[in-house]
Amino acid sequence: MDKDKDTYSLQEAILYSHKMAQLSKAIWKQIEKDWQEWVKPFGLNLNEHHILWICYHLDGASISEISKFGVMHVSTAFNFSKKLEERSLLTFSKREEDKRNTYVELTNNGKELFEETMEAHAKATEKNSVMQASLPLKDLYGRFPEFQDLEAIVKGLYGEEYLDILERTTESIRKEY
Repeated sequence: MDKDKDTYSLQEAILYSHKMAQLSKAIWKQIEKDWQEWVKPFGLNLNEHHILWICYHLDGASISEISKFGVMHVSTAFNFSKKLEERSLLTFSKREEDKRNTYVELTNNGKELFEETMEAHAKATEKNSVMQASLPLKDLYGRFPEFQDLEAIVKGLYGEEYLDILERTTESIRKEY
């Protein structure tokens, strides 16, 4: 018998899975709705904006990094990146030291468009439902909710590399804003 199963009951496992699924899905659906409303005026969909965001804060990225960090299939990352290339928002390249991977970098137009989306976000935080729903916690505790438990779960699911990329992007955001 699996020794880990001795540490929790079937009921605990089912309750945990149920709550995690329901709460995660509820939060994600609202984030998705807010995000789509935010980027729609710029002619972008959520995947396209996420790719711009990743490339902007990583100062370019491989399709595999976009796939992993964007939590999307490699073909999805590639196809949406191609659409952005057609709009002259990013370019594809191979690196001399790494011919196997395809790299993506924002063009000046891509950087400008991404920065415009971020300015629009800053001006419309009252439209961000998840942010608004989190404000009572910030008022009560003096800070927004922490992510340590979620990061530990994500590390177990996607590995240390995912958290490393997350840290690189959050550092970029801290420096810029």
